[in-house]
Amino acid sequence: MGQPNVEVLPDTDFQRVLCVVAHPDDVEYGTSAAIAKWTAAGVEVAYLLLTAGEAGMQRPPEETRALRAGEQRAACDAVGVKDLTMLDHPDGMLVYSLELRRDIARKIRQFRPDVVISGSWDVEFVAGLNQADHRAAGLACIDAVRDADNTWVFPELAATEDLPKWGTTWLLVSGDSRPTHGVDISGEPLERGIASLEAHSAYLGDIPGHPAPRDLINGFTSQSGKALGVPNAVLFRVYKLA
Repeated sequence: MGQPNVEVLPDTDFQRVLCVVAHPDDVEYGTSAAIAKWTAAGVEVAYLLLTAGEAGMQRPPEETRALRAGEQRAACDAVGVKDLTMLDHPDGMLVYSLELRRDIARKIRQFRPDVVISGSWDVEFVAGLNQADHRAAGLACIDAVRDADNTWVFPELAATEDLPKWGTTWLLVSGDSRPTHGVDISGEPLERGIASLEAHSAYLGDIPGHPAPRDLINGFTSQSGKALGVPNAVLFRVYKLA
């Protein structure tokens, strides 16, 4: 199969980037290397995790919740992200809902990003069959981006929380099987991205047969790099909204 026809993402004007995902570790499968590149250039980045990942390990949920929160904090530190919010929607049972859309729209209005990143909502994505929480998170995120920019959707955010509408300029979708743009993450961003996934050591250790983070990230980013003619890249499906 040939490489996808992708363009270099025009990211030089990015100022604030918000990543919206279902679980701790979701950003670390490639996207975090692009985050490392952007934070090094002075871009402000925030993560919104919709669950605490408490169902991701076969141990008591409260123990898992605390462990994964610590690992996610370390993963953020590896790529220069200070703003980390973890919500308490149920891991493994995330449901597309108005409540979920409101929570995402609230963070968008608080952080006021020009870029929002989420994962694929398709049943099949680049890694095979997509997980249910990922699908719910991605679909809710694309709707929440519109919600955040509509005065009459969730008007209580403005009326009671002083959060007026906010319009995002870019929506980037990771893991989409039809990428349109890529980011060169060769060198230091790649190393920091690998370190961010390595920070989830206890979680990954509970997954039988999970490849070493370096081997995994190097493998697919080098393949993606061929689309841009660079050693390593991460790819996104990109929507310009404004």
